[in-house]
Amino acid sequence: MSVRLAPRMRRLLPLAALALALAGCGGGKVVTPTPETIVGTVEQGPTGTAAGKAVYDANGCGGCHTFKPAGSSGKVGPDLDKLAADATKANRGSLKDYTHESIVDPDAYVVAGFPKGVMPVFKGTLTDAQLNDLVAFLTQSS
Repeated sequence: MSVRLAPRMRRLLPLAALALALAGCGGGKVVTPTPETIVGTVEQGPTGTAAGKAVYDANGCGGCHTFKPAGSSGKVGPDLDKLAADATKANRGSLKDYTHESIVDPDAYVVAGFPKGVMPVFKGTLTDAQLNDLVAFLTQSS
């Protein structure tokens, strides 16, 4: 036995099906993801001087500076292999203090023979961790 629907009823049937489907939405409870147990170790990024080299490379320092541990030979800025000697001449605190200041406020002291305003200011660009890693990398051999 088949039931014959009036044409108007046939047009309303898809709308009725849609209304029933939508009625089921939004009434459920909120769920949160369950943390998964990780077996083994989670890979960590580099730390210390390895992280400092990554910061050095990522910020293009080698394009301007010579620094043997980084394999760079730039000539625009001071030779960072002479960083300790430059820090002594500058008399602006420890080697690490001088290096830190030279990165965040490069015009505070400029090595003789190099102009002010050339090196970009990295204050606010690098995180404290990146800055500390970069200083550790640059002062490693001193």
